[in-house]
Amino acid sequence: MKAKLYLETTIPSYQTARPSRDLIVAAHQQITHEWWEKRRHNFEIFISQFVIDETGQGDEEASQRRLEILSEFDLLDITDDVTDLASAILDAGVIPQKAATDAAHIAIATVHNIQFLLTWNCAHLANAEISIGIKSVCKSRGYECPIICTPEELMGED
Repeated sequence: MKAKLYLETTIPSYQTARPSRDLIVAAHQQITHEWWEKRRHNFEIFISQFVIDETGQGDEEASQRRLEILSEFDLLDITDDVTDLASAILDAGVIPQKAATDAAHIAIATVHNIQFLLTWNCAHLANAEISIGIKSVCKSRGYECPIICTPEELMGED
């Protein structure tokens, strides 16, 4: 059985973006392309309406490319438990109010028992310091938090 993975918005953004001249962004794009080609088929991948909404913003042509690659993935339901957990994460101050959608990504993956949340958002999601607080809030609500990681961390072996 394949592990379940929640694909956060930064992944389709890096996968479909024009090559960046910024060396770090370019490296993230390359790693994302490699993960997409070599590893994505090893997981049962899910997204949410939050991902669709964020992906649909911005340049229309770029947005269309992002939405196109997401069309093969199933949507997770946004339930009362999801909104309650997202609110608890925000109320605890683990993630700032301005990043409420990031709390929602965590909550939806957690409530639906997803093993991995894949992201390049290292400010609020794949952040070692913040993950302690996220795990604590999830645990206090009776949930196990998914492993929040970047494609580089989930590359596996060839």
